[in-house]
Amino acid sequence: MEYPGNLFVVAAPSGAGKSSLVKALLELDAKLGVSISHTSRAPRGQEQHGREYWFTNIAEFQAMAERGEFFEWAEVHGNLYGTSRAAIEERMAHGDDVVLEIDFQGALQIKQLFPYAVLVFILPPSWEELEQRLNRRGDTDPSVIARRMANARIEVAQAQKFDFVVVNAVFDTAVFDLKAIVHAQRLKYAAQRRNRSAVFLALDLP
Repeated sequence: MEYPGNLFVVAAPSGAGKSSLVKALLELDAKLGVSISHTSRAPRGQEQHGREYWFTNIAEFQAMAERGEFFEWAEVHGNLYGTSRAAIEERMAHGDDVVLEIDFQGALQIKQLFPYAVLVFILPPSWEELEQRLNRRGDTDPSVIARRMANARIEVAQAQKFDFVVVNAVFDTAVFDLKAIVHAQRLKYAAQRRNRSAVFLALDLP
């Protein structure tokens, strides 16, 4: 089903700067909203229920999955993450553009269900820089960092399946690139036809 709103799906390995980039993009683009995912993991630091994530337990999460309430869901680093189907469809039906921050598995699932989704993969400039960023967080032990680096190699290999790739070497440049992707998508024929249907009708365009 086509919706007047656009769906942007951003994925990246842990430490590539995905959340910071999306946050900066949202501050620049008032027409873009973020979708809050469900997760079975516990809150970290200052995270709040309903702001960063909808926090739930494993049993409740699995029950929601069995009822088909998730657009996609996957296990990442031993925790479950899912995207509410109803929340996404409702916002897009009202013409809102939505951005999702999820792992590559979920991104590829969404592309199958919603072909008009725009997939964006965030790459680190190098493996060395990615490891340094993970270490600078200061809240993970060496074994966790090693596991995330191993997972990152698997995740980065999936970048070729995405529509766009942004290299987060210089933060401001990466934000500009993300903004350019959003703007370009809004100007595509199919997107303009959905959002400016009256103009297309008046000009007898299919």
